[in-house]
Amino acid sequence: MNIKELDQKYVANTYARFPLTLVKGKGSIVYDDEGKEYIDLGTGIAVNSFGFADDEWIEAVTDQLSTLQHTSNLYYCEPCARLAEMLCERTGMKKVFFSNSGAEANECAIKTARKWGEINKGDGHTTVITLTDSFHGRTLATLAATGQEVFHKDFLPMPQGFVYATANDIESVKSCIKENKCCAIMFECVQGEGGVKPLEYEFVKGIEALAKENDLLVICDEVQTGNGRTGELYAYMNYDIKPDIFSTAKGLGGGLPIGATVLGERVESVLGAGMHGSTFGGNPVSCAGAISVISRIDEKMLASVKEKSEYIFSSLCGAKGIKSVSGMGLMIGIETERDVSTVISECRERGVLVIKAKNKVRLLPALNIEKELLKKAIEILKEVCATEQKETE
Repeated sequence: MNIKELDQKYVANTYARFPLTLVKGKGSIVYDDEGKEYIDLGTGIAVNSFGFADDEWIEAVTDQLSTLQHTSNLYYCEPCARLAEMLCERTGMKKVFFSNSGAEANECAIKTARKWGEINKGDGHTTVITLTDSFHGRTLATLAATGQEVFHKDFLPMPQGFVYATANDIESVKSCIKENKCCAIMFECVQGEGGVKPLEYEFVKGIEALAKENDLLVICDEVQTGNGRTGELYAYMNYDIKPDIFSTAKGLGGGLPIGATVLGERVESVLGAGMHGSTFGGNPVSCAGAISVISRIDEKMLASVKEKSEYIFSSLCGAKGIKSVSGMGLMIGIETERDVSTVISECRERGVLVIKAKNKVRLLPALNIEKELLKKAIEILKEVCATEQKETE
C-alpha cells in the first residue's frame, strides 16, 4: 500500500486531508512524492516559523538531541529555564508554564484564572468570558471556551463556566460581567479559525478597561497569532495592552510540539507544587528549537513581516475575484467570489499551498519567506481568483 492507503486504513478518520503526500522541503519550498514543487503559504498552520528544514533550527535541535532528549520536570534543565527567561524578558511577564500544545496552554490559563478567582474574588467567581467566533482548542474545556456551536454539538454536555460575548460589542461584554460571577476575559486578538478577523482596537482597549474596573484577568490566546506572526512578537502588542496571562504554541517551536502559558505579576504565584503538570512540558529538544525561533524574531524580522504583509494586502485588495482581505501581519484571510475549496484546489494544482478558515483562503507563510517566492505565489493566487466562475462550480 502507498502512504495514502496506509493512512486511510490505520489512522483515525478525523482529518479531511488534501490529496497530497509531502516528502521533503527547504525554506518555503516543499515537494510531494512525485517530485512536484510547491510554494508553501500554510507553514503547517502557522507552525514552521522559518519554513522547512531551517539550518539554524536544525543545528539547535540536533545539538540538544545529542546531549539530553528528555529529563522530566523532576529535574532542572537549561533549555527550559533559558526559554522561560527569554519569554519573560521580551514581554515583561513573570513566569512560564510549558506544555505541548495550544490547547494545553489554554487549559493552564483557564485553570490559573479560576484558581485566582477563588482566591481573590471568592464566592464562585470562576466563569470565563470568551467571544463569539473564537477558537481555543480541541479538549473539552477549550472546546467549551470556543464560541462556535459547530464545535460543541458532537460532544455535549460541554463543561460549564464559560459565557460568550459578541466580538467587537463592548456592551455584550458588560452584560456578561453583570450577569455572571466572572474571573477573566479570554480572547484572540485576531480570530484565526473564526475567519482571520482582527478585533477592533477600541474594543480590545474597552476589554482592558472593563477588566480593570471589575477586577478581572485579561487572557490573550496567542496560539496562532504569536511569535512574530502579526508583525509584533505577540499580537496583543499591536493593541497597546498587557495581559495578565497569554498562551502560545504553534510557531514557538518552529516545528516541534510546545505550548507555553505566560503569567503576569497578578497570577505568577497562583499555581503551587502539584497543582498542574506535564510529562513532556519543557522538553529540552522542543525548548532548544523554541530558543532558536525566539532569538531570531528581532525588530528587523518583525519589520520584514510588516513589509510583506503590506505587499500582500496591496496586491490582493480590489483584485478581480476577491471580495475582501482581512488579518494582520502574515496571518491573512481572503474572501473570494469563487468557491473557496475550488480556489485552494486550483492553487495546489499550480504549485501553491494555501489553506482555509471558514469561507476564506488563509495565508500563513513563513516569516522569512523570500520576496520573489511570495510574489510568485501571490500572482498565482490572484490569477486563480480572477478565473471566470464555471456553471458547474
